[in-house]
Amino acid sequence: MMAQVELRPMVAGDKRSIMGFLPRVPEFLPAEVFVAEEVIDEYLEDPTGSGYSIWVAEAGPAIVGYICFGPTPLTEGTWDIYWIAVDPASQSRGAGKALIGLAEGKIVELKGRLIVIETSAKPLYRKTISFYIGRGYSIVARIPGFYAPGDDKLVLLKCLR
Repeated sequence: MMAQVELRPMVAGDKRSIMGFLPRVPEFLPAEVFVAEEVIDEYLEDPTGSGYSIWVAEAGPAIVGYICFGPTPLTEGTWDIYWIAVDPASQSRGAGKALIGLAEGKIVELKGRLIVIETSAKPLYRKTISFYIGRGYSIVARIPGFYAPGDDKLVLLKCLR
C-alpha cells in the first residue's frame, strides 16, 4: 500500500523525478518522453501562460506521478488531458485515480463541460484504456493507422454536465 498521496502543482524541483520514471513507463516511447519534457519545460517557464496545468502526486518524499491538462484552444469549455503517468513501481495504488480526479475537479471549477483524451489502441494500452473507462470516459472515435500502420488513435470523452 502506498503512503498517503499529496497532490500539488509541479515545481522545478519535481522535473528530475518525473523524467527519471517516465522512460520506465512502457506506454511512453522515447519521442513521447522528449515531448513530455518540452511541455514540462514550457509550463515551468510560465505556469500561468503556458496553457498547461501540471500537478504531481507525492507519496512520502517521492514524486510518484503527474498529470498535464489544459483548455482545448478555440473551444468553449472543452479540456484535454494531455499526459498522465505514474511510476511503474507505484502503479495500481491510487495515484493515477487521485490525479485524474483532481484534474476533473479543477476543470469543473473552471466551468469545463467536456474532457478529451487521445491515446493509442495498441494492446500495450489495454490497462490505460480500462483505467479511463473505469473513470467514466467513453470511446467516441477510432482513427485507424493514425500514429503508424496498425496503431489506431482512440478518442475518449467525458461529459461533465
